[in-house]
Amino acid sequence: MSSAKYEEDDVQDEFYDAITKDSSDEESDHEGRKLKQNNASEDTAPNKISVAPEIIKELDTTVDPVPLDVSGVHGSLSKGKDEKDTDCWTCPSCEGFKIRGKSYLKDNQKLEEGKKLPFILVFNLQVPAKPNYSLVLYYASERPIKEDSLLAKFVDGTDAFRDSRFKLIPSIVEGYWMVKRAVGTKACLLGKAVTCKYHRQDNFLEIDLDIGSSSVARRVIGLVMGYVTSLVVDLAILIEAKEDEELPEYILGAVRLNRLSIESAVSWE
Repeated sequence: MSSAKYEEDDVQDEFYDAITKDSSDEESDHEGRKLKQNNASEDTAPNKISVAPEIIKELDTTVDPVPLDVSGVHGSLSKGKDEKDTDCWTCPSCEGFKIRGKSYLKDNQKLEEGKKLPFILVFNLQVPAKPNYSLVLYYASERPIKEDSLLAKFVDGTDAFRDSRFKLIPSIVEGYWMVKRAVGTKACLLGKAVTCKYHRQDNFLEIDLDIGSSSVARRVIGLVMGYVTSLVVDLAILIEAKEDEELPEYILGAVRLNRLSIESAVSWE
């Protein structure tokens, strides 16, 4: 693959460096073991971070916040105490994730970091392997989504609209140089790269991301899995802003995965 694929581009969003438009539509079976993670972002934790005024446009502030008690909710991945812990998850600072600023449509400038936006979301990253795995992330907000906001349009919109807006930004914080080069740090429009299935019910939205639907993505994740016990990976998810009134972009949720052990996965019937 040409080295030009890995040149930094601050102006245009692209798929993962290794993902191309001719990805296979082949579907894969994801029944098997799942890695489950309960992730409450720092913004949803009481008395931690106040919500910025700009973010309020996405949530309904006329409704009193609902206290979130996640003390009794546990996944197979524990929360790490520090960056040296292994086989765990932590909350990254979000520094280094490049997202569109308020004036992006005029000057093509991106922010080096973004504010976190709490959101009710189940994100199921389905990984093809033997057996298959799923990394399931949970995010929750304290207030309902404000009507007519970009977030509301995404949650209640069509699958085509969701596919055109849902983005993931990856970053290999620590790891083998070849893995860093293959994954890259550019934003990926997930619905354009792999098959995404959306399940909207009651007060939540679940997004199932089928890595196995793309032959190129499958090769990249295969490389990642080979070094997963030595990798520190940051993932940020957000909705792409295309209109002035939708800017600036906000990170819906982020997670840091520290040197995971596949053996810690639990069987899911």
